[in-house]
Amino acid sequence: MDWTTTPAVSRKVEETEFKLECEGRTVPGILWRPEKHGENGKLALLGHGGGHHKRTEYVLAVARWLARSHGIASIALDGPGHGARLEEGQEADFGKAWDAEETTANIVADWRAALDDAQDFLGTGPVGYWGLSMGTMMGIPLVAVEPRIKVAVFGLMGFWGLNRDQLRATAPLVTCPLRFLLQWDDEIIPRERGLMLFDALGSRDKALHAHMGLHSAVPMTTMRKTTIYLASYLCADEGSA
Repeated sequence: MDWTTTPAVSRKVEETEFKLECEGRTVPGILWRPEKHGENGKLALLGHGGGHHKRTEYVLAVARWLARSHGIASIALDGPGHGARLEEGQEADFGKAWDAEETTANIVADWRAALDDAQDFLGTGPVGYWGLSMGTMMGIPLVAVEPRIKVAVFGLMGFWGLNRDQLRATAPLVTCPLRFLLQWDDEIIPRERGLMLFDALGSRDKALHAHMGLHSAVPMTTMRKTTIYLASYLCADEGSA
């Protein structure tokens, strides 16, 4: 991964685009960190939802909150069939993105390779994962096998969709502290399937936060609180928990 690209600075946050090469796949991503940074190794992995991409509005908001308020760097990758991984003129197709059996394995490999490279560049420190909806579909199989991830935020997902069997298999293997967001009136993910997924997660330190409203109606105040939650673990050695 080439980290020598001149970064852009917006709202006191430095942003660097990169391309990851993993097993023959080219995966576009972004690194965010505070404009005045002293590398501390703290890092969050941000997974976007279906039909979105690495620079979608709420991913940008989470990355900037983490950088400005907590001094935590973040990286986001375009998921398969999304963002800059699409051919020009194509639209994101959630179904096709998960059509192949190897999709979940590829996603896990992409994220682990990105984490390896980011730690080589930023230094080794505590790592968290944040991802809702498709971000949870990508994140649970990753967190289940990646011991460097110490805390996670999931939600807006259940035993549903094209990788539901992988979620059933991997959810019990997730043991880090986590917070799970659920929309009570979710028109995409049936409420009971979200509750089943939360129940299946193997973590003993987990909390469910439910809000009234549809799938995409998570309050921004709640999004902000998830960054405070991540920081409480990633910055715990600094007394900020």
